[in-house]
Amino acid sequence: MKLYTINTGYFKLDGGAMFGVVPKTIWNKINPADENNLCSWALRCLLIEDGNRLILVDNGNGDKQDAKFWSHYHLHGDDTLEKSLAKYGFTKDDITDVFLTHLHFDHCGGSIKYEGDKLVPNFKNAMFWSNEDHWKWATQPNEREKASFLKENILPIQESGKLRFVQHWFNNQIDREGRHVNVNGLLPSSQFSENITIRFVNGHTQAMMLPQINYNGKTVVFMADLLPSAGHIPLPYIMGYDMFPLTTLNEKKSFLKEALENDYILFFEHDKDHECCTLQQTDRGIRPKEFFKLGEI
Repeated sequence: MKLYTINTGYFKLDGGAMFGVVPKTIWNKINPADENNLCSWALRCLLIEDGNRLILVDNGNGDKQDAKFWSHYHLHGDDTLEKSLAKYGFTKDDITDVFLTHLHFDHCGGSIKYEGDKLVPNFKNAMFWSNEDHWKWATQPNEREKASFLKENILPIQESGKLRFVQHWFNNQIDREGRHVNVNGLLPSSQFSENITIRFVNGHTQAMMLPQINYNGKTVVFMADLLPSAGHIPLPYIMGYDMFPLTTLNEKKSFLKEALENDYILFFEHDKDHECCTLQQTDRGIRPKEFFKLGEI
């Protein structure tokens, strides 16, 4: 097995939205905002070469939206999906599996492209992986989250016949609104391949999937939006975008304790400065220990 960092560029989001109830006087030291209160964030994906499978975890924004849409997000940087794949000798046609942690536009926008006036898969030889709970959540969205689920990124996957669902179990209960609620600090999971276990979390959005990878004797966890950056490791640092922030809080507490005890490596999708870190216990709680790039493992 080999792991490769795939950088697809950077975008900007409101700093207050990214750090929730944490005051700007604090979070601005972590990721300084520009004159419009916007902070720069990475669109970092992961490529997993696992036997005869080449698995791409998330794929960035894509380029289907119009100028008005992108004016809110200020795309910047020279990295692209194609250039990052080429760096390792791959093309989009080599991808066998596209694993989508969730279906917000900045994670799945590169799944679909225009071919003339038709929307078609951007990875013509790949299967696309979601799960039934999240697919239903994304295709029948609530009003608060609707703007993040763009139908042109999602529905053509199913129409192509290439959509597959990860099967999973939940060691939890169902609340009155039909959402899964973790009990006893246990997180639901599923086996994706011999070396990849999928963790399910529900605070950011329903049934988001985090690949947990056995790699060179280490455990690497792709954090997606449970911990979008190292700056989100302190427990109160929860995004305003999260649908169920108290669920996120409990999921973070459970995961960070487990990750510390087992010396997991955290891989960050949105941290503009740091790819990976390990953890340590401090008098302020669990915090980053060492920062490094994936290629250094």
